[in-house]
Amino acid sequence: MAGAACAFAQVAQAADAPAGSASEAAASAMLDDFAGNAGRLRVFLQAMPKGGDLHNHLGGSVYAEDFLKVAAAKGMCADAGITRIVPGPCPAQLQIGPMAQKDPFTYAKLVDAISTRGFQKGIGPVLVSGHSQFFSSFGKFGPAADGEDARWLADAYASAGRNNLVYLELMHNPDTLTGFMVAASDAPLGEAELAAAYKRDLPEVEALLAATSAEVTREEQAARQRLACGTAQADPGCDVAVRYIFSGMRGLPPQVVWRSLLAGFALAHRDPRFVGVNIVMPEDDPVALRDYDLHMAMFRFLEGKYPGVKVTMHAGELALGLVPPRDLESHIGRAVASGARRIGHGVDIAYETAAPETLARMAREGIGVEINLTSNAVILGVEGGVHPLHLYRAMGVPVMLSTDDEGVLRSDMTNEHVRAVQQQGLHYADLKDMARNSLEYAFMPGASLWADRRYAAVVPPCAGGLSSSACKAFLSGSEKARLQAKLEINFDRFEHSLDRFKNGQGAAGD
Repeated sequence: MAGAACAFAQVAQAADAPAGSASEAAASAMLDDFAGNAGRLRVFLQAMPKGGDLHNHLGGSVYAEDFLKVAAAKGMCADAGITRIVPGPCPAQLQIGPMAQKDPFTYAKLVDAISTRGFQKGIGPVLVSGHSQFFSSFGKFGPAADGEDARWLADAYASAGRNNLVYLELMHNPDTLTGFMVAASDAPLGEAELAAAYKRDLPEVEALLAATSAEVTREEQAARQRLACGTAQADPGCDVAVRYIFSGMRGLPPQVVWRSLLAGFALAHRDPRFVGVNIVMPEDDPVALRDYDLHMAMFRFLEGKYPGVKVTMHAGELALGLVPPRDLESHIGRAVASGARRIGHGVDIAYETAAPETLARMAREGIGVEINLTSNAVILGVEGGVHPLHLYRAMGVPVMLSTDDEGVLRSDMTNEHVRAVQQQGLHYADLKDMARNSLEYAFMPGASLWADRRYAAVVPPCAGGLSSSACKAFLSGSEKARLQAKLEINFDRFEHSLDRFKNGQGAAGD
């Protein structure tokens, strides 16, 4: 969210070079030493710079308790079974406000019902699948979510700042375009009709774009006000650069999916705050499975109309047993072939018929994978050695950690790093590489700071240091490079402040 001038000033005042090998080695040794101590590891990783979060749904980033605060303020209630939020009026014992104060056990049951809290290890019984609990949660807190996007934006910015991110790509569909999407015809739609549908629907969506951008501006202004941005009490989230991804809705009828994707491409073409388009909803939904080829055709058609709009796709968010084996054979490969520059989840890659070829292409073309460890464990039951993280890395495919739906999943970016260390055996250099990947493969505009994807050397203008006149001129023309330079500065500062994590030096001590 920080402006270009502010970001440039931070870079210009920084040291001339990234952290040296000695300080990085010390940080690496310290992380390895802390890996078996959950508390010390969390403190260390909380402070560690983390780059960007490229896979974060605004609607799922909110914790149940925050939805319940809003619901209480609006006089909303729990239903009779304590399974969801419903509008009032209702009996006193079901009113959320009094319940939170006087009946903590029933309140706790409601928190469990509208999140995956009962699916964290050691907390409560598992009575339904994590997959069903996760996807059903959104409808259960929906009434409290309406009209509160500015509040949720503020919470998302604040979480990013609290977890030492410099950049956030947030999946967010503004309300102004919702009516256009849901007003779609229920008539069939095939690939041959896409050109006619584009000619028919484009004028209507373009007429809504100015109002959509104005809506987002109001939301951002309100969010920044909530965080006291521009004041001495500004939340750290005020300094996080934020861009948005618009999401198509794969589980709905074809005309609705088409309109959602058209709206996303048209908005991203018009408003630079929207840097890409995705496709969401459960990939195992019968409609999503039936229409997968049609959805890929929609992407290819719209990419031809809007070649400057970047695409990331949820693909391969499937597991053996969730769907028949035949449904695991090709989704990631087809997404890559249909223009995806990043893949969200990518969990079932080992089951794809052409996995070696797809992995080779992803490595060759720099098509990254947004890795969501908590999400994959809770929703798909895929974790530890079964997770394909190491497969991707071994094949040279760039990967980066992300949160997915941190509120519903009861996680945050630091927790994703803890999982990466304790469950995937990653080390400091691995995490640092993934943080750099998160900016290198982000969709924000501008040239990279790095001369190649190995991060071995910066571009020639910055070879003399980040504060050299040539580097300043280069950074002034690239938002991506400015954020990458900011991350390197943050790493340098972190690696030169390790004494505070040692015994007797602060919170990290035993």
